[in-house]
Amino acid sequence: MESTDALRVFSKAGIDPFDEIKWEERTAEITDEKDEVIFRQTGVLVPEFWSPLAANVVVSKYFYGEQGTSEREHSVRQLIHRVCRTIADWGVKDGYFTKEAGEVFYAELVWLCVNQYGAFNSPVWFNVGLHHIYGVGSNSTRGNWHYNPKTQTAERAATHYENPQCSACFIQSVKDDMESIMDLAKSEAMLFKFGSGTGTDLTPLRSSREKLSGGGRPSGPLSFLQVYDRVAAIVKSGGKTRRAAKMNTLRDWHGDIEEFIDAKHLEEKKAQALIEQGYAGSFNGEAYGSVKFQNENLSVRVSDEFMEAAVSGSEWWTRAVTTGQPLEKKDAAKLLLRSRKARGSAAIPDCSTTARFRNGTRARARNRSIPPTPAPSTCFSTTPPATSRP
Repeated sequence: MESTDALRVFSKAGIDPFDEIKWEERTAEITDEKDEVIFRQTGVLVPEFWSPLAANVVVSKYFYGEQGTSEREHSVRQLIHRVCRTIADWGVKDGYFTKEAGEVFYAELVWLCVNQYGAFNSPVWFNVGLHHIYGVGSNSTRGNWHYNPKTQTAERAATHYENPQCSACFIQSVKDDMESIMDLAKSEAMLFKFGSGTGTDLTPLRSSREKLSGGGRPSGPLSFLQVYDRVAAIVKSGGKTRRAAKMNTLRDWHGDIEEFIDAKHLEEKKAQALIEQGYAGSFNGEAYGSVKFQNENLSVRVSDEFMEAAVSGSEWWTRAVTTGQPLEKKDAAKLLLRSRKARGSAAIPDCSTTARFRNGTRARARNRSIPPTPAPSTCFSTTPPATSRP
């Protein structure tokens, strides 16, 4: 591979970006709704211009090591150096940069991060540099998958952090069989372990209104969703107190679409009832910890055809996953409003789209004439929005 130059834009030659700013010692502290301290670390070195919120989040979520031990990071400088040094060294090792260009690249990354002009996603701060800088995880069990450029294949990482998980979000699939359903639970747990989020469309799972080949009725997606929800609750994101980021979708024609729409809305009502009885209603309080589906967003995948049915008032049929045969007739407009109400009560995203109605149906509904747009390839899943509340 031919190496490339790294242009110096923000940093200054011969000057460490860390030395260009003023630092101060602070106490990073986070309290709950009762003003009780749930995290505290003293003697933390932070850039003087960083806000208390920025410092508290970075120290509590991204500093490596057990508090009270020598391994615990105690400076924002350590954190940023750990990540940027590792990435720059990888670039040199893999032939992207010469050694000199790698140093420029390192300085540029440091300048951008420490001056808050850019930031990596959570898995990068959680994982990158733990092995390269600190030697962490050399004797650990296997990590997740990575690409081996020598064999040009995807392989399981030998350890947790030599090939660290860096991507924030993953889209996964599931098939309508028990092995695949449980494999998804396992893969989600491994992604959550290293701080990433995941999204899956559950439409391939038969509805509770269909039949099993051996007789009886399927459990339906909502039953297995309870399993995935508990996995997300137990396996905290990156081993921290942050909830795992998770999203599940169901397509508008699925037989269990109404139950899917109502799921979080009904659980929200239970949580509110518990709060009225005096149970803690905080993010990690007893009320929300006692109800289902609090670790994921649920969004209906709507098509052009569904939106056209909602606008025109025509009938809408759910259908069987396995045979495609009609199951039940629905009112598309009422389903849409039902979804809107349920999503609003639980403060989660509403419908997501599978086709091009974003540019077409809404305009036609307003009696505008626009040229047709090409239909993109169908996307069957999505990942959790970073700003949404699961």
